[in-house]
Amino acid sequence: MTDAKLCWLDIREAGAATAAVLEEAVHQKIDGIVATDPAVFAGLPPTVRKVLLFEDGAATVPADLDGVDVVIVPGPRDARAELQAAHPDVQFGRYVEIVDADTLEDACLAARLEAWSVLDFRDPTKIPLEIVIAAASGAPGSIVTTAADTEEAEILYGVLEHGSDGVLMRGRTVGDATALRTAATAHGGEISLVELEVTATTHIGMGERACVDTTTHFRKDEGILVGSHSKGMVLCVSETHPLPYMPTRPFRVNAGALHSYTVGQNGRTHYLSELHAGSSVLAVDVDGRTRPVSVGRVKIETRPLISIDAVAPSGQTVNLILQDDWHVRVLGPGASVLNSTELKPGDRILGHLPTADRHVGYPINEFCLEK
Repeated sequence: MTDAKLCWLDIREAGAATAAVLEEAVHQKIDGIVATDPAVFAGLPPTVRKVLLFEDGAATVPADLDGVDVVIVPGPRDARAELQAAHPDVQFGRYVEIVDADTLEDACLAARLEAWSVLDFRDPTKIPLEIVIAAASGAPGSIVTTAADTEEAEILYGVLEHGSDGVLMRGRTVGDATALRTAATAHGGEISLVELEVTATTHIGMGERACVDTTTHFRKDEGILVGSHSKGMVLCVSETHPLPYMPTRPFRVNAGALHSYTVGQNGRTHYLSELHAGSSVLAVDVDGRTRPVSVGRVKIETRPLISIDAVAPSGQTVNLILQDDWHVRVLGPGASVLNSTELKPGDRILGHLPTADRHVGYPINEFCLEK
């Protein structure tokens, strides 16, 4: 199996919208276009994989495969040996429709042996895909799983944490390619972090702070980005580190005052006050690797607060207001865990500096002064 998340768009039902769908697919850097007629690949750049898919069998494969990269057909490898011999420059793979235990075993065999396996699971459960992914662990080929829509595609990319190597989804209209690419990038990415130097800490009295309880188990070097301003945030660590008076709560980040921003998917910011069960926030580790995590609940309670001011190497200032208690922590360079009440001028903490101003959480190019 591979690490890259592949996006294959099936244009067989695009009809009159085919040209527009293809144009969008190229713009979105879709990895593969799936069709039954090689003629539709004319004009596509070499960066797009041209895939022919025939669920009915190898007998329908055209004689001329010029410009085709991959052909997917059902049945074992020996059934297409003659076809492969006639087209040595084309990769071949296997299509498997999984409806019972026998076809599930066929899918596991294909995932272990084939360069490409296109799997069509007819039942809504994802357990069969989990079995195939486990069976194919270490295999060099790629598993591409069919999805009915982008919601299913996003799930398929994350099954067993590794997910399917790729997703094949119908592209019937403009917008489908963009939606598929968005689903593929929803499971992890990177964000730039900088070292901030603490300049001041101030005890500011009582206020409401939010604990963000997620449905994930944070790693010790992970947290969420939180800040008073949309252009400067601090990496607040989760409660994965031991405390003397209470058990760890590895799902929680004691995130800050309820007015604060945090980062969600696709770069959108959210106020801590507007998060709720089912919301999504971005978990970030000290190397800037990200993954979306779901919120299980948010606890907003009145607590004493501390204001932390810091400055970036660029001179940009950052502020974070946290619960004024030593067990509330932020992350520093090298995954160091720093108690908020012990921070002092000169200490270094990790943060992120978004470049765009915000309107209802979305980046926008307009004048906006925050202070």
